[in-house]
Amino acid sequence: MDFNGVLEKPSLGEICTGLIVQLGPVWVAFLVGLMVGWLWKPKWVCSGRDKYKLLCSSDSKSCDLSPPSRPDLFPFKGFASDNAVHKKQQQQQPSVSVSPSVYDDCSTSKLNEKRSNIVTEEDLEHLWKLVEVKDGGPTWIQMMDRSTQTMSYQAWRRDPKNGPPQYRSRTLFEDATPETVRDLFWDDLFRSKWDDMLAYASTIEECPTTGTMLVHWIRKFPFFCSDREYIIGRRIWESGRSYYCVTKGVPSNSVPRRDKPRRVDLYYSSWCIRAVESRGNSQLTACEVLLFHHEDMGIPNEIAKLGIRQGMWGAVKKIEPGLRAYQKERASEAPLSRPAFMAQINTKINPDYLRALEGAEDLRENEVAATSDKPQDNNIPKLLVLGGAIILACSLDGGLLPKAFLFGVARRFANMGKKL
Repeated sequence: MDFNGVLEKPSLGEICTGLIVQLGPVWVAFLVGLMVGWLWKPKWVCSGRDKYKLLCSSDSKSCDLSPPSRPDLFPFKGFASDNAVHKKQQQQQPSVSVSPSVYDDCSTSKLNEKRSNIVTEEDLEHLWKLVEVKDGGPTWIQMMDRSTQTMSYQAWRRDPKNGPPQYRSRTLFEDATPETVRDLFWDDLFRSKWDDMLAYASTIEECPTTGTMLVHWIRKFPFFCSDREYIIGRRIWESGRSYYCVTKGVPSNSVPRRDKPRRVDLYYSSWCIRAVESRGNSQLTACEVLLFHHEDMGIPNEIAKLGIRQGMWGAVKKIEPGLRAYQKERASEAPLSRPAFMAQINTKINPDYLRALEGAEDLRENEVAATSDKPQDNNIPKLLVLGGAIILACSLDGGLLPKAFLFGVARRFANMGKKL
């Protein structure tokens, strides 16, 4: 090696080349960070897109969904308009910029006549089976168990043969009524205060008789994944102080399909909300929420599972502060939003109906058990053939070859006996 050549004064070109080589990774990291910072907007700040019509407050980090402004959305006597409420808030916060209403035209008559069956009793039966663990699906595998002083949370996952991973969770809120929690999850206007992934929400159609709603959501996802669009049908059944809330993706021509945001067709998120005993006493002062959720977001299942597992507890912890704020708002007798009002229109369930479901399910289980006993009878010819072969082989003096041959023939007959 020529050490003199190493110690010689480098030329300007060599210096530039060395700087590029040394600083190249730094510039690449800087550019990547710049792109990530531009794409990833904390707290889902308003992007100014035409379809994301949010009402943003300059003195608040959150983006509130603007309320319906159409007067014909509030035909009920004694029902205050959300638009008036927001006008009052607007006067208290002069810096708020008002955007157009996120609520589209809502035709209740159309849903009454043609689409009132988008969520039916079959959906109720399916949710009941999930709650009672009688749906016949794979075994649930526990993946999380966390708690605070006023909330506990458990989560399970299972992977069906076909379709995306399915999730089951049990959340227990202390000092909460099932009615308040029911309204909280239905209230799309208030949801933006605790669910920072909701970028847009509108009611497409609704049925004031059954409480069925057809809603349009757009949810924000991390920078590596584009936003997702949902057309959701939802309805609530009531049995005592238990509420079976079904929400699922449904087809609809009301909102044209576009390339972006990408529409999620396979979507299921339903829960059973009911009063339970508190952890501190035997009084029914706590609320239990059993949630069942799965959706096909269009990303690999393993990546989706990793992301959900990492962000699950962080997302769940935001629900309780939202619930407590919602309790205070309801205690102040603030006017109900339209979605919260619709949450109180429930289909009453006769207790005999649930008992009939349970009886029918027990009958099916007995039939399956009786059917599973039948193959045991096929073991009789198998044992007879195998036993006869053993006796015949032992009675012959032809060495190992005939015995092995007879055992092979016996096994073939035994396999035939299995198929009988």
